[in-house]
Amino acid sequence: MNYLLWALLGLVAYTFVAPLMSIATTEVPSNVAVIISNSMLVVAALAVVAVSREPVVEYLTHPDAPYMYAAGICLAVGILAYYRALSMGPVSVVVPVFGMFIVTSSIIGIAVLDEPLTARKVTGIGFAILAVYLTSVE
Repeated sequence: MNYLLWALLGLVAYTFVAPLMSIATTEVPSNVAVIISNSMLVVAALAVVAVSREPVVEYLTHPDAPYMYAAGICLAVGILAYYRALSMGPVSVVVPVFGMFIVTSSIIGIAVLDEPLTARKVTGIGFAILAVYLTSVE
């Protein structure tokens, strides 16, 4: 499948995470919700790896493994904070602020990964910042 189709599938699925988690965490502690929802993610990922017969163990010590581990730490902190924010605040504010990772990740991609900086990207980043501001300010 084309990467854009995967991205769209991810968009559609992830669209429902915040509203569902906001509802769930009105009664369920956010840390418990993290355990349950992310355990489902791990089980699904294990199933996909098993079906596709991708090796796992050899990558635990791969030269790029430290990047996976660092990403895992960032993911853990990000998801724990995101779920806690969803349990405390309105989806219409929390999601746009959290969604600023689109801007910050783009900037890191440009600054650290030598991705091209174009006028179009600068404009898009500017509009993304404006969109977050307009949607999150009450």
